[in-house]
Amino acid sequence: MGKVKKTSLVSPEQTEEDTHDMTLRPRYLSEFLGQKKMKENLAVFISTAKQRSESLDHLFLIGPPGLGKTTMAQIVANEMESGFVQTTAPALEKPKDLVGLLTNLKEGDVFFIDEIHRLKPAIEELLYIAMEDYGIDWVVGQGPMARTIRIAIKPFTLVGATTKAGIVSGPLINRFGINCRFSFYEQEDMEAIVRRSAELLNIKIDDNAASLLAKSSRGTPRVVNRLLRRMRDFAQFSKESSVTLDVVRSGLLRLEIDELGLEKQDREILKIIIERYKGGPVGAENLAISIGESIETLEDYYEPYLIQAGLLQRTPRGRTVTSLTYGHLGITPDTASDEGRLFD
Repeated sequence: MGKVKKTSLVSPEQTEEDTHDMTLRPRYLSEFLGQKKMKENLAVFISTAKQRSESLDHLFLIGPPGLGKTTMAQIVANEMESGFVQTTAPALEKPKDLVGLLTNLKEGDVFFIDEIHRLKPAIEELLYIAMEDYGIDWVVGQGPMARTIRIAIKPFTLVGATTKAGIVSGPLINRFGINCRFSFYEQEDMEAIVRRSAELLNIKIDDNAASLLAKSSRGTPRVVNRLLRRMRDFAQFSKESSVTLDVVRSGLLRLEIDELGLEKQDREILKIIIERYKGGPVGAENLAISIGESIETLEDYYEPYLIQAGLLQRTPRGRTVTSLTYGHLGITPDTASDEGRLFD
C-alpha cells in the first residue's frame, strides 16, 4: 500500500464551496467529530486489518445527505494508507466502465461508489464476484463462440454509500462485511464542528453564536459549514470583527431559517399538508407535486430531518403532521375531530 492517491469519475469542475468543503473535511478518525460508536468500531476494524496486512472488509455507509459518508470513505483510505478511487453509480453506464476501474485498482485501494442504490443490474452482478473472489467474469466473443474468462483483480475495499438502503438489493448488501448507519449529529457535536470549521476558515465566532448556528443546522455538518460561511459574509458586510449572536440571528432571518433549522421549503411542506390535506395522510407523489419538488428530493433531503424533529410521520396511508407541527408553526387545528384523527 503506498501514498494515498485520489481518482474520480465525477465532474472535475469544482465550485468555491466544493473547495471549502475539501478544506474542512477531516482526514483521519481522530479529526472526525460525532458518530462516536461508528468511529470506535471502525478504528478496531482498520487497526486489525492493518495488523494482518489485509484490505479492510467492504464497507456500506447509510444515511441522509451531508452527514459525512464521502468524508468517511476518504478517511478509511487515509487510515489504511491506500489509494482512493471515487465514482457514482450513475457514472457507471456500461459494464466496461466498472471493469476499467476495477482492473486498474492497486492492492488495498479503497473504491468508493456513491449512490450505490442506483447501480444497473448488469453492473451490480459484476461486482458480486469482484467483492467476493477479487475477479471479473468477462464474456469474450459472440454467439456459439462466446466464452467466459475470469480476470483477476487486486484485493480492494469497496465502500458503498446510499441514502436509500431499503432499495439496495439483498445480494449486494450481504456482500458488505461492515455496515455503518449515520445519524443526525447531536448539538454538542455540531457546536464542536462549528468551532473547528471557524478555526480552519480563520473566522472569529462567539460561543453563543456558535451554539445558535449549530442548533439551526439540521444536525448536518454540510449545512452548518455552509451557514458559517454565509454568517461570515453578513458579519463582514456589517463591518463586524467576528460572527456574533446578533449577526447569526439577523443572518438566519434573512435566509428564512428558523430556530429548528427549518428552511422556507420545510415549512411550506408542513403547511401544505395542513392546509390542503387537513394534516394528512397524503401520498409522497401528491406532496412532491404540490411543493414543486421531485419525490427523491422530498424523501432524501426534506423528510429525514422533519421526521427526526418530530414534525412529520410516514404512515402506511401517507405523510401526516404531528401535534408539534401545529405548535411550531403557530397554527391551531381547524376542528377537534381533525385533531383526534391526526394524533391517534
